[in-house]
Amino acid sequence: MSTNPQFEVPVDMREFAQKSVEQARKAFEGFVSVAQKTADAVDSAGANMRANAKSVSSKTLGYAEQNVNAAFDLAHKLVQAKDPQEAFALQSEFLKSQLASLQAQAKEIGAIIQTSATPKSE
Repeated sequence: MSTNPQFEVPVDMREFAQKSVEQARKAFEGFVSVAQKTADAVDSAGANMRANAKSVSSKTLGYAEQNVNAAFDLAHKLVQAKDPQEAFALQSEFLKSQLASLQAQAKEIGAIIQTSATPKSE
């Protein structure tokens, strides 16, 4: 009869192994939590950027339409001008008006872009 001596893991070693497993689990849970928060932040930032890009695109298209209509209005007025002085006055008024419009449009689009580049705090 052969007897197999039974090997027992010392209590201290089992406790150490158990603590190591628990620490590894906590570290992994912390990693997963940070990864999830990062993924959520990236998703939120992406959604914000898409919304702002859509807003800029929509504004730009609207401004382009306004500017083209203003140019057509000028062309209509120029066709009806009675003399070169009136045409020059119309063109001068148009340029002054368009410069102010373009500055306001650029300011608004710049504000939208700046807002999209600024991280939102939660």
